[in-house]
This record gives sequence, structure tokens and C-alpha cells, in this order.
Amino acid sequence: MADNQPTPSPRKRARSLSASSRTSIDHHAGGAEALRLSGPTANTKRYDDEHGIVRKRTNIENVVLDREIAAHEIAEALPKEITTVHKVDLFVPEALSDAVFVGHLVTDLDSVGGAIGAAALYGGRAALASDVNSETAFALEEWGVEVPPRIEDVLKENPDAKICLVDHQQTSQMNPSINPDNVVGVIDHHALQSKTIVTDRPIYIDIRPWGSMSTIIAHTFITHNRRPAVGVAGVVLWGLL
Repeated sequence: MADNQPTPSPRKRARSLSASSRTSIDHHAGGAEALRLSGPTANTKRYDDEHGIVRKRTNIENVVLDREIAAHEIAEALPKEITTVHKVDLFVPEALSDAVFVGHLVTDLDSVGGAIGAAALYGGRAALASDVNSETAFALEEWGVEVPPRIEDVLKENPDAKICLVDHQQTSQMNPSINPDNVVGVIDHHALQSKTIVTDRPIYIDIRPWGSMSTIIAHTFITHNRRPAVGVAGVVLWGLL
């Protein structure tokens, strides 16, 4: 009969193991030092090693300990030699390859710098939704970066070009020459509010609650182990500042 019993789930095994082992295992996950100090029973803990003050563990502490045991089980199941672990490549959206990266109307340095950085990162080209302001013009000149063409001129050459919106996702901020059906991506740091673009098919979305569009691009360069050209790095840096 024992052979016919269902195998307990990892979560149930973790709970069982944690309940019987909390008083004997050194815990080093989460609030490691606080969770390490086991009390006389499985559901108690000491405040420190000296004063002997004991209280009941909170529900959060119990959950952390349960998951610590499960995490150890996962780690133990991995190959022991690092060289035998298969490398998992970071996701690079194919849809953005050869896309045109364009910012919002009344464009600013973050919008232009982010578009230039994204184009370099994903293998596309940058374009302007409107003429650059004096700050952006100074930054491009200082870093020796060519002013991108206007999106209207790009679309005259290739009306069906793939478009990635950067630093915006509202149609009210989008250059009117852009066909929403050709939008394949959005990289932005603003809230989703009224007039957010609606698409007929799934598109690449990278929206983070960060201080700038350029911060997202700089972070992605780093996580993908890519080194931008000096000029690209400069305008991205000034864009996030």
C-alpha cells in the first residue's frame, strides 16, 4: 500500500521538514540573523544569544523558513559542478531588431537619448518625433552624436517600418505620422493613463517605475553585458541625469 501513496508536493515536504527541523538548522535566508535564533520549540524564537527572551514566531517568519527549506531542496537538485549548469541567455526581443525607436512630441533629452541608446542596444535606428530643444542639441554636439532624422522622413523612405515608442505610450504624445498598427514595442517609465496605445496583437512592453527612460536602457546594457559606444553612453547618461 505504501507504494501506491501519492508523492507529497515539494511545498508539503518543505513544511514537514521545516516543522521538524527549525530547532536544529542554521537559517541564513531572509532576515538571516533574526530567523536563526531558534527557541525551545519549533514555533518560538529567541531575540538574541544572551538574554533568553523568547516569543512566538510570526506567520511571515514561518513562511520564510518554509521557503528556505524548499530553496535548499531546489539548490541540492542542481548539478554540483557550475560548468555543468546550462547557460540561459537573456531575452532579446526579435521584434525590435531593425525597428525605429522614436520618442514623444515636444521631445526632450531623455526621449532622444533613450531612443539613441535603444537603437544601439537592439539593432535599430533612432528618429525624432519633433525638433530637439537647446539642451538636447548641446548634448548631441558635446558627445559627437549625429542628430537623428525626423520620423516623417524615415516613414517616407519606409512607410511600413516597425516602430518602438520610447519614453511614452499615449497616442496624444505620439507623432501623427506613426501608424499604430506598425508599433511593435514600448519602452517607457510613465504611468498608464488615458489614451494609452491599443494594439491588435501582442507587442514588446518594458515599462518600469524608474526615474527616466534612459535609466532603463542603461540598466539593460549592463544586464546584457553590452558596452555602448562612448557617444551613446554619454547621451544616455545625460538623459537619465
